[in-house]
Amino acid sequence: MRSMLDMQGTLFLLILVGIYAQKKGIITSHNRKKMTDLIIEIILPCNIVNSFLIDWSYNILINCITVLAVAFITQVIYVIVSRMLFQKSSKDKQAVLRYAIICSNAGFLGNPIVESVFGSQGLLFASVALIPLRFAMWSSGLKLFTNKDGKSTAKKLMTHPCIIAVFVGFVLMFTQLKLPGFMLKTLSGIGSCNTAVSMIVIGSILAEIHVKEILDKELFYYSAIRLIIIPAAILVILKLSGIDSLVTGVIVLLSAMPAGSTTVMLADKYGGNSVFASSCVFISTVLSLITIPFVSFAIT
Repeated sequence: MRSMLDMQGTLFLLILVGIYAQKKGIITSHNRKKMTDLIIEIILPCNIVNSFLIDWSYNILINCITVLAVAFITQVIYVIVSRMLFQKSSKDKQAVLRYAIICSNAGFLGNPIVESVFGSQGLLFASVALIPLRFAMWSSGLKLFTNKDGKSTAKKLMTHPCIIAVFVGFVLMFTQLKLPGFMLKTLSGIGSCNTAVSMIVIGSILAEIHVKEILDKELFYYSAIRLIIIPAAILVILKLSGIDSLVTGVIVLLSAMPAGSTTVMLADKYGGNSVFASSCVFISTVLSLITIPFVSFAIT
């Protein structure tokens, strides 16, 4: 509980910093675009590569195959479910809501919460479970914000810095290639800026939003699906499938995380509805303060 409150408290304070920066004119609509480019082109790729740098052995690999397989299947379910939902939403809102179903904030919030509930083995499983999420984030997720034909979209996806970072991360993880210390420190240093800079940008966008826009009923509908219905459904499915209890607990807890900050970054960069995306991240994160403890109790 303390770990969860610390993480979410950090997010809210960073959002307040962003609101303050916008009110003082430190962040404007012009330089915010540049900050978004910095996040997506440099900070996120470093963060992604760094997240793949986990120690492996063949024994660990065998033990984690179940985790990876279950995580992959659940990620495919997210993609399918996102296509079925939000049919009545406007096109710009639909892209945001679908992406936010596919890509949660499981990295920043999920990892420390899983570790606090399940210990070091749970953290290892969570790191493995996030691999399909990262791939979906920069493939089917990114495609939601790029309105080009299939060939152009595929080319754009394959040359996107974050997609390249995913492939580099896979190579480094499975080969266990050891990078020089100065490279590791550089990747870690730049990548660790991701949450802080992203949430400050989100705060600067929220500063321009009217309260009426934040209290959009579609956001509460999304939050109910993302925070309650999805983890409850996955818990039932995995229990009925006889999956190991630790694997089940980790997957369910990660599935209960709110919308990821990249929802806003991509909407802002590619001309999507960044105001609605910021509200989505904010509302789902606030509501997760209530829902995550219940999910944690349900799986332990």
